[in-house]
Amino acid sequence: MHVARQAIRHLGLDQLWLMVSPGNPLKPAAGMGTLAERLASAEHIADGRRIVATDIEARLGTCFTRDTMRELKRRFPRAHFVWLMGADNLIQLPRWERWQEIMRDMPTLVVPRPGATRSSLAGQAAKRHQKVRLPARAGLCLPTMKAPAWILLPVRENPTSATELRRRNLEGTEP
Repeated sequence: MHVARQAIRHLGLDQLWLMVSPGNPLKPAAGMGTLAERLASAEHIADGRRIVATDIEARLGTCFTRDTMRELKRRFPRAHFVWLMGADNLIQLPRWERWQEIMRDMPTLVVPRPGATRSSLAGQAAKRHQKVRLPARAGLCLPTMKAPAWILLPVRENPTSATELRRRNLEGTEP
């Protein structure tokens, strides 16, 4: 919730979508909740107006981020999309299918993550796209900028992990 609100404020977004993926080929399926369980979890954060939980990727039938981006831009040609990812994902981005196209095709907001932010800024993806990294003060411009362009969201690192929240939920313990 904290990250979603900060992203909305910093970028001046009309809406933020919590896109719950049907699966991640880079993560083991063990320990992952079902799509329905993860969507329900995202709906607890969503308010249905500014923050929307969606399984649109499953409904689009896309498996890879790049394909999802293309389809969203095709279906919503007047919308200005920004890809939101954690610094932990920026580190592993070079392992993603057509990762350079992801950075080239949609402006990106990187969210700080404990233990990953500094490493992500020294990683392959950040280094390759260093020249198109914008200062945080350019946040309100990012949604209308032509990609590649990216910003590191200037907020404190949030230690909350989706994996840990799911584990605690399954155990019935409070986060």
